[in-house]
Amino acid sequence: MNPPPPDKSPKLRSRDWFGKRDRWGLAHRAWLRAEGFSEGVFDGKPVIGVCNSWSELNNCNAHLRTVAEAVKRGVWEAGGFPLEFNTISLGEMLMKPTAMLYRNLMAMEVEECIRANPLDGVVLLCGCDKTTPAQLMGAASVDVPAIMVPGGPMLRGMWHDRELGFGTDVRKMWEEVRAGRLGQEEWCEIESCVARSTGHCAVMGTASTMASLAEGLGMTLPGAADIPAADSRRMMIAEESGKRIVAMAREGLRPSHIMTSAALENATRLLMALGGSTNAIVHLVAIAGRLGINLPLSSFDEVASTTPFIANVKPSGKFLMEEFSYAGGVPAVLKEISPLLHLDALTANGKTLGENLKPAACFNRELIRPLSDPLFPQGGVVVLYGNLAPLGAVIKQSAVSPHLMKHRGRAVVFQNNQDLLARLDDPSLPVDENSVMVLKNAGPKGAPGMPEWGHLPIPAKLSKAGVKDMVRLSDARISGTSFGTIVVHIAPEAAVGGPLAIVQDGDEIELDVPARRLELRVPDWEIKSRLSQWQAPAPHYTRGYGRLFLDHVLQANEGCDFDFLRGADREDDGTPLERYPNPAL
Repeated sequence: MNPPPPDKSPKLRSRDWFGKRDRWGLAHRAWLRAEGFSEGVFDGKPVIGVCNSWSELNNCNAHLRTVAEAVKRGVWEAGGFPLEFNTISLGEMLMKPTAMLYRNLMAMEVEECIRANPLDGVVLLCGCDKTTPAQLMGAASVDVPAIMVPGGPMLRGMWHDRELGFGTDVRKMWEEVRAGRLGQEEWCEIESCVARSTGHCAVMGTASTMASLAEGLGMTLPGAADIPAADSRRMMIAEESGKRIVAMAREGLRPSHIMTSAALENATRLLMALGGSTNAIVHLVAIAGRLGINLPLSSFDEVASTTPFIANVKPSGKFLMEEFSYAGGVPAVLKEISPLLHLDALTANGKTLGENLKPAACFNRELIRPLSDPLFPQGGVVVLYGNLAPLGAVIKQSAVSPHLMKHRGRAVVFQNNQDLLARLDDPSLPVDENSVMVLKNAGPKGAPGMPEWGHLPIPAKLSKAGVKDMVRLSDARISGTSFGTIVVHIAPEAAVGGPLAIVQDGDEIELDVPARRLELRVPDWEIKSRLSQWQAPAPHYTRGYGRLFLDHVLQANEGCDFDFLRGADREDDGTPLERYPNPAL
């Protein structure tokens, strides 16, 4: 069911807390007046929550306290009443085994913080990879007016005369260290200059991709995704977003009005044009699930086949996010692919996508290519199927080595990440450049949390011999900063008895990217026999959030959300179901 159109004069939720002249109304007002607010803030102003994922444990989001102040300026200017609150902050770099384990926890926290409090609208402050989808998932579920302000990419790193993008270039240089071609002194120099400001990774990794897709979905103001974190315009657009959310609250413009099926298709096309992160597929499927929209893996491949890749940004291209922003950024890419988009899709500023794109322009054709002259004729991320991935797998074809687009090789199998780390550089490892490296038990339940372990390093003996790429596959994820011929998100995963679980050393595996196939060249009867003898591994957790995760997480092809969170709470007419209607209770 499509949501009803926005109500131009909706009742403000906050009035149930602050608008009554009874005992509870007095108590609610008095509790905030204890913080020093005057009675004037309760005169019917929309109450705006500023949902902040700031944390000193998360450099991507470490500047969001300053961004929040800019947002609050805008809310006050527009006649609203801003109240900031914090949630868990998911930092991909420090959290182990992976921030992905906690994405659903953050989404639940965002949803319940909004639902339980007297908020008429919310500004979502995000940055690092999982904070963006978590906030969008939570906002989709509670369906209170919301707008997103991404934190922006960090400034480009500089080493000698070389520009560096954290993630992609660090991975490449680490391979040079392992091969003995880069010394420890140079490695130490790189550490001091590769990340020189707050903000998320400076390449088209997951953080940049998801911020871009939030804009493509219509959940940000135009141009909000790619302004560098250290740029003063980041504060300006935060202030403007604060102004706009007050109007959205008064208009009743909710996430369900913006994040429609058409908007999800627009975001998917943007993903393909950007050559964005494979992780975006998992996140978009999860967001769609919260909205009650079916978004099968097959739809991504359909869009990829008709959407050229045009953004020349690492890891699939040459440039960094800072240059991408100066070249016109997300608006310029959207305008270039506009013939493929639903231009009537509504966005957070109350205008259609088409209206927003009229002033957009490209200022660097080497960086953002014309639709008629793309970097690659199809989208960057495609879906594979076959007897090794019955429910699908994902590969970034824009980063695949041309000679490996079609490949057959013998499997070299690692049972888990510990096994990989223990044996990878063993000189006796039976591996050559034609081998297919296979990592098991790295998926949602098997790892747990589906970490970014899928970028299996090239074995040391091959790296030293000059091998730059090999076919690697797993049920894990990879960082959006990764590159190479890497198949990930294999579903079902090994830990639940998917065919990946029974792959053995020496089995022949065939990868055919153009045909979208991933096949285990073993007779069907042998596969069935091996599966009949397979035994499930012991669970990683028996209590707490970990137990909840293992009991309810879905597979990668369904977005790795919890089974009990899919679908939106709606009344019969499509309006949000208010589960806590009476604050006096």
